[in-house]
Amino acid sequence: MIEVRNLTKRYGSNVALDDISFSVEEGTVLGFLGPNGAGKSTTMNIITGYLSASDGSVTVDGLDTLDHPNEVKRKIGYLPEQPPLYQDMTVKEYLNFMYELKKVTLPKKKHIGEICSLVKIENVYGRLIANLSKGYRQRVGIAQALLGNPPVLILDEPTVGLDPKQIIEIRNLVQNLGRSHTVILSSHILPEVQAVCERVVVINNGRLVADGTPDNLSQEMTGNHKLVVRMAGREQEIRSGLLGLSRVKEVASLGSKEPGACDFSVEAEPGVDLRRDLFALASRSGWPILGLKNNDLTLEDVFLRLTGGGYEMPAGKKEAAKK
Repeated sequence: MIEVRNLTKRYGSNVALDDISFSVEEGTVLGFLGPNGAGKSTTMNIITGYLSASDGSVTVDGLDTLDHPNEVKRKIGYLPEQPPLYQDMTVKEYLNFMYELKKVTLPKKKHIGEICSLVKIENVYGRLIANLSKGYRQRVGIAQALLGNPPVLILDEPTVGLDPKQIIEIRNLVQNLGRSHTVILSSHILPEVQAVCERVVVINNGRLVADGTPDNLSQEMTGNHKLVVRMAGREQEIRSGLLGLSRVKEVASLGSKEPGACDFSVEAEPGVDLRRDLFALASRSGWPILGLKNNDLTLEDVFLRLTGGGYEMPAGKKEAAKK
C-alpha cells in the first residue's frame, strides 16, 4: 500500500532524513517510532504530500506522491500531533466544513453520521469544540481524518496528553480502524504501540535502525530466548525434567518464591517456542505451572537500546528493507 524508497530530506547542510526505505502492506497497523528530532514528522509530512523530498520517492496504492499529489491526498487521512480544529465551531459545523473542503462525494449526512458513530462523538455533535475535553477533541480530529473513507490513516501522537481511560479508548479505536485501513501510528507511549501495532519501524538521527515485529526485535536485541516458569514440585526433579526437553540449551534454578514451588529460567535454542512442551511436561509429571513469562526485552527496552547512540541496522536487513 505504501512504498518509501531511499527517502532523503535536506535543509541546507542539515540532513533530516538519510536514505530511508520501508513498505507498509495493506491492512497493517505500523508503529513509527523515534526520539524527538529523529525525522518522524518529516517522513509523515512527505508521505502525505505536505513536504517534498530532496531524494527518493513515496508511492501510495501505486501512485507517486509527486506525480499524482491530489489523488494520493484523497487516499490518506492525516491526524497531526495538534489536531487542526476550529475552536469556535461546533462538531457538526466543523465536520461539515471539512467534508466540503475535502470535496467528499459520499452522501453527507449518512457518511458523517457513520463516522461519528464509529469514533463515538454523537453525544457531543452539537457542542462547541472549545468546550470539549482533550479526549473528545482527539476523536473529532480522527473523525476529520476519516472523511472520504481513505484507505490509509496516518496518526501522529493520537494519545498525547490523554488520561489512562482516554488512552485505552483511543487504542481500542485504532485497533478497530486497523481492520479496514492501513494505519501508520506514531507515539511515544510504547506499551500502546506494542499493544496495537503488528510491526514497528524505528528511526534515529534520520536513519532507519530497526524494522520488524515487536517480538522479533525483542528477541534479536536480547540475543537469546528465555522463559521464567514457576512449577510446584521437587526442585531437582523439575530441573532434570526441564533439561530433558529437546531443544533446551540451559536451565537455571531461581529459588523458591512460594511454598512448594520453584522458579526456573529455561533457555531454548534460537527460534524455538517451548511453551507447549513445558505444559506437556507439567501435565505428564503432575507439576502444576503457577507462573510463566518470557524474559525478552520490552519494546521500551528495545527502543532505548536502538536510539541510545551508535546502533545501526545490520547491512543485510537494511538491504532487505529496500527490496
